[in-house]
Amino acid sequence: MREENLYRTVWRWHFYAGLFCVPFILWLSATGGLYLFKPQIEAMIDRPYAGLQYTGPLASPSAQAGAAMAAVPGSVLHRFVLSDRIDQATQIVVGKGAEETRVYIHPQTLAILNSVGEEDRLMRLVFRLHGELMAGAAGSLIVELAASWAIIMLLTGLFLWWPRSGAGLAGTVYPRLRRGKAAFWRDLHAVTGIWISLLAIFLILTGLPWANNWGNYLKAVRGMAASYSEKQDWSAGSAADARDRAALDRGARMMMGEHAEHGGMVMAHAAGPLGALDLIVPRAQALGLAGPVEISPPAGPDTMWLVKSNAANRPLRTTIGMDGNTGEIMSREDFGQRPFIDRVIGIGVAAHEGALFGWVNQAIGLVTVLGLILLALSAIVMWWRRRPGGALGAPSPQGMIRHSWLLVGLVVALAFLAPLFGVSLAVVIAFERLLLRRAQGPARWLGLRAG
Repeated sequence: MREENLYRTVWRWHFYAGLFCVPFILWLSATGGLYLFKPQIEAMIDRPYAGLQYTGPLASPSAQAGAAMAAVPGSVLHRFVLSDRIDQATQIVVGKGAEETRVYIHPQTLAILNSVGEEDRLMRLVFRLHGELMAGAAGSLIVELAASWAIIMLLTGLFLWWPRSGAGLAGTVYPRLRRGKAAFWRDLHAVTGIWISLLAIFLILTGLPWANNWGNYLKAVRGMAASYSEKQDWSAGSAADARDRAALDRGARMMMGEHAEHGGMVMAHAAGPLGALDLIVPRAQALGLAGPVEISPPAGPDTMWLVKSNAANRPLRTTIGMDGNTGEIMSREDFGQRPFIDRVIGIGVAAHEGALFGWVNQAIGLVTVLGLILLALSAIVMWWRRRPGGALGAPSPQGMIRHSWLLVGLVVALAFLAPLFGVSLAVVIAFERLLLRRAQGPARWLGLRAG
């Protein structure tokens, strides 16, 4: 009886974790699957601004940056993006406070080919939809909770469906296709879960550094793990990104505006504050860094022009500091020189985004999100076909099972790893024990009491 009660408990937790997670799994899988192909999608979007024809020499980088700033009155240079090919439009990001605009410049005629707000670009919208539901910190908190409970759903699913007591591989490793609709949907759900659960858990864990609450927790751990104040190389949420953009804007205006001479920066160039670009751009192009490569102005009197590789495959990233007057390289940091925790997260983020090892990584990510969608849809079908009257319909137990300290240990470890999940777990357990077990009607409806 004790083993049966445990089995019923695991079933209930699996069912209710799935009930909460299924809408978010469908949403995050769809948006995440789209984001896997960000390089191809952005190349398609930028195709009208490639294959440009020239009849003479190109305009200087400083002139191109000046044209971009003129196209957005009151703006200042934030980033000059090096073109991958000579026949492409130059992309220059200018800003006013926290608002940034990407301007596409014809590099010879200085004609404005297009301009779009950075946060209005398709893949930026997909990124915010995926990570924050376009709801800022509140959306990030919901996504983090859903992701944490999705891990519980996957772990309990593996625990329930794993073959035991001499059971064969049919219905677990491969589906039984001739046993009717009920067995088909059950096998489809179980087999998909067995094959993709570990990949899905990896995908979820590598996405947590972007979560607002867990990201702050990680930031605190990161600060204790090493004595450095280096800026992290991944997004800390839309609010933090906006603060970073505003800080860059203030620094750029100070160093490139009317007070630039006091910092002794870049004012010796004939093209004014932007003249350093004419020296830095060709030198940056000669370095052969992994694209996209962005050049940012100094943000303070003791800082340099930054030449940064923002390659999607993060282990290829490099950040270089250049003197604006001489073009001399003053500092260089390759990925291998970053702190250990940053390298671990960087590799995980690259794998999460499908960029770590090319199209194979994209294919594995796509199979994983399609598997999650199949898991969610098959769960809905099974519930709909078996739902009882007068109850929500947690599945009835289908056998006996021994206690598993491994499952308990993994849940406890996750509660410590993701404190927000730990708090929510404690609240759910307290709610179940203190309230629902005393309210017979809701308890029966939720499967906490026998009907």
